[in-house]
Amino acid sequence: MSNSTNLTPKIGIMGGTFDPIHYGHLVGAEGVRDEVGLDQVIFVPTGRPPHKPGLNITNPWDRYLMTVLATASNDYFQVSSIEVERPGYSYTVDTVQSVIKMYPGTEIYFITGADAVLDILTWKNVELLLSICHIVAVTRPNYELDKLWEKLKNVLSFPQDRILSMEVPALAISSTDIRKRVHEGRTIKYLLPEPVEHYIAKHKLYKN
Repeated sequence: MSNSTNLTPKIGIMGGTFDPIHYGHLVGAEGVRDEVGLDQVIFVPTGRPPHKPGLNITNPWDRYLMTVLATASNDYFQVSSIEVERPGYSYTVDTVQSVIKMYPGTEIYFITGADAVLDILTWKNVELLLSICHIVAVTRPNYELDKLWEKLKNVLSFPQDRILSMEVPALAISSTDIRKRVHEGRTIKYLLPEPVEHYIAKHKLYKN
C-alpha cells in the first residue's frame, strides 16, 4: 500500500522499548506517516536496549505481542521481531541495516523520542546511521528542542537535513506513568489501546 507521491518508497521504523506501548507512540507514528508520506511504519520493540542496562524491563515477547495488538487496526503499521530475536544488545544501526536489506531501494526514517535522540552521540556508529537514514525526533509539547540541536552540532559531519522533529501532544502519556498506575491499582483506561490493557491485566504485568 503506498501513499507517497515520491517514486522512492519511504519506510518508517518506530523504535522503542514499548513497555507498554500507548497512544503517544501510535499518534506519533501516524503523524509522521502522514507528514512525511511514509508507505508503511514498522514498529520494532527493542530486545536488550544497551542504554538501559540493569533496569527491570518486561519480557521482550510480551512487549512484542502488546505492540502487535496495539497496531493491528492500522493497515500502514507492521511489527517486526528482529530485535527481540537478535542475541545481545539491540543497536539502531543494525536494525536499520537489516530493514534496508529487506526493503532495498527504500528511503528509511527512524522514528523515536527526542529524549532518545539527545543521547545520539553515544549510539553505535552514529555517523553511519545518519548516512543511511533520516531520524525523526517526536517530542511532547513544550519540549526544549534547542537542547537537541545544540547537542547535535557536536556530531562530526552531521548533515542537518537528516534529523527532523515533530511535536506530538499525546506524548504527554508515558510508559513509566502507566507502569506506576498499574502497580498502584489505578486506571489506565484511554491511555493505551483496550487490547493492550486487557493483555496487561491477563498476564499481571507491572504488578510487582
